[in-house]
Amino acid sequence: MGKLRGFMEFDRQDESNLAVKERVQNYREFTVPLAEKKLKNQGGRCMDCGVPFCHSGCPLGNLIPDFNDAVYNAKWKEALDILHSTNNFPEFTGRLCPAPCESACVLGITSPPVAIEMIEKSIVERGFQENWIKAFPPNKRTGKHVAVVGSGPAGLAAAQQLNRAGHQVTVYERDQKPGGLLRYGIPDFKLEKHIIDRRLDILKSEGIQFETGVEIGKDLPADELMKFDAAVLCGGATKRRGLPIPGAQLEGVVQAMDFLKNNNEIVDEQASMTKALNAKSKNVIVIGGGDTGSDCIGTSNRHGAKSVINFEIMPKPSLGRTDEHPWPFWPFKLKVSSSHEEGCDRAFSILTKEFVDDGKGHIKAIKTVEVEWVKIPGERPQLKEIEGTEKEWPCDLVLLALGFTGPEATLSEQLGLDTDVRSNIKGNNYQTNLPNVFTAGDMRRGQSLIVWAISEGREAAHYVDKYLMGSSSLPLKEKGDLPFS
Repeated sequence: MGKLRGFMEFDRQDESNLAVKERVQNYREFTVPLAEKKLKNQGGRCMDCGVPFCHSGCPLGNLIPDFNDAVYNAKWKEALDILHSTNNFPEFTGRLCPAPCESACVLGITSPPVAIEMIEKSIVERGFQENWIKAFPPNKRTGKHVAVVGSGPAGLAAAQQLNRAGHQVTVYERDQKPGGLLRYGIPDFKLEKHIIDRRLDILKSEGIQFETGVEIGKDLPADELMKFDAAVLCGGATKRRGLPIPGAQLEGVVQAMDFLKNNNEIVDEQASMTKALNAKSKNVIVIGGGDTGSDCIGTSNRHGAKSVINFEIMPKPSLGRTDEHPWPFWPFKLKVSSSHEEGCDRAFSILTKEFVDDGKGHIKAIKTVEVEWVKIPGERPQLKEIEGTEKEWPCDLVLLALGFTGPEATLSEQLGLDTDVRSNIKGNNYQTNLPNVFTAGDMRRGQSLIVWAISEGREAAHYVDKYLMGSSSLPLKEKGDLPFS
């Protein structure tokens, strides 16, 4: 695939970014695309490696060598068709996916891997630019009606696939606009919301109906779903993990998703800034080192924070792969995001012990201690505090970016659905213990990646269609066994 020996001729090139001083003045995306010739060369780096491990690295099973080859040969429309054959929304994954495919790239054993994510984004953006991406309503309707609860990537993928099969689909979303965490969790500087809206326009033109501002189980009883021929629950894992330590109730201790959602609503002119969620001129500490923590850092810098520090309880990762994470497994390496580059101090192996009250019910500092992880053969590593490392950090705003513990129990309780110990709804081939109710995405598997959500939505649609019609022509990908979740 690509150019014969192209991986020896061309070095990896990624999109560049606008200068920090320029990009932190607004919430727009700040990447600068490569010229077409350079993009073609990046496609040409793809090796004819015999066994493309990138396939197993991608939960969607994207046909990566095929679209790389098409890009190298300037067959952009063909590349788009290949990409869309496995991925409903490459404009989302091309911006937000951590690219496990690149970690599994064979070229990555000895050299920088193929820039798969950038190529994917470039293909779909070319498709929109050329007006190749249009609505394709089904030629025939089955007479079956399906409800999809949740309009995040899993719900949208399930809805589009089921609509393509000819079923009439209604998507219920409790927020005022569809998109789930794509709209209300991801900052605009990573995903401008018109990118979501242009895809939603296509889905609506294809015949999918959206009911927003409707929370199933609250505004509409869950048993109303039984009026449909089938329902797919894609509400996500929305229970935020807290930090139950002294002072957790203080003003200024804020959940990351409250902070990020409010800011996205401000950018979208749905809300106004509140003092409690404004980082301007404040000493901000973000607890949690994942993507959500990074998003909080970038947003705080755009507010004009006085300082931003990122705490992580885990040790500082290595710069490269270790023996614990050999190729093609996901490498737990030190990640420096664009938000980190914009201004942030990072503290690893830090345990937060107490939020300190200023005497008026507001946080004024955080007490911490350094920790180490003691490895015991055959057991999970044990956390040990290091004596004499206690420290107090001045702080006006704490953002808890600690992930999610599972879905809320409203739907499972009202419908009597079986759940696991983490409150995830059980689904055998995505089908719950109620035959006409299915589940997909984070609501089924727990907090995960956007690429997994789309994959889950697509596969759930196959089984829903099979349940309704006896068989299904919707694609079904057999998952690989690599733990890229």
